[in-house]
Amino acid sequence: MTTQPTTQPWDSANRLVAIDIETTGRRMPRLEDIRKAPKGLRQPGLVIEIGCLELLREGPDQNGGWTKGRTYEVRVNPDAPIHPDAIKVHNIRPADLKTAPRFPQVAEDLLAFLGDDPLVAHAYENEMDFLNYEFARMGRIPWGGEFFAAARFICTKEMSHEHFPGASGSLDALCDRLWLDRSDRFAHHGALLDADLTADAFLKMAYGDLGPRDATFE
Repeated sequence: MTTQPTTQPWDSANRLVAIDIETTGRRMPRLEDIRKAPKGLRQPGLVIEIGCLELLREGPDQNGGWTKGRTYEVRVNPDAPIHPDAIKVHNIRPADLKTAPRFPQVAEDLLAFLGDDPLVAHAYENEMDFLNYEFARMGRIPWGGEFFAAARFICTKEMSHEHFPGASGSLDALCDRLWLDRSDRFAHHGALLDADLTADAFLKMAYGDLGPRDATFE
């Protein structure tokens, strides 16, 4: 009996977009609390930086024909405080966002860059939930609605669990296991940097040599 090859969600795509989001580090309000809030109370913004990198399928090669294309990067003024622990991670301070646009001002440019293509993200629920929150906050969808659905995402964290069962699911640990250079991430995280690393991790897990399987990392 011949085993048919497994079809992957990216097999029929000619364009993918790796995406990462940095936030204020504040907890997302619960839906029930939002609905109970006094009328007119504006919920705090959460997104402060978005980074995207497109992958284009241009022909057969060791990466399945995928090459890196354009990037999209923007900082967003959340009109809300940034948690000190989050600043330690991404080094984005309130003063850095004073003249940055608000989310409604960047939403159309973001959507134009994303198009209708599949999105690649690490621990995709975070990106999905933050985007849905911000689009609800600007009134494009009801609270609790979905502007971005789970089916649109390719999750490199889920892929990592398939390739390395029981290993840490962090992006840092995955990059180490895949022998990807993450030295630029030692100083601080950045949305475009993390989107780029996520794209590299996706390509290596989908098409590349995963490196020594007996290597161990924390």
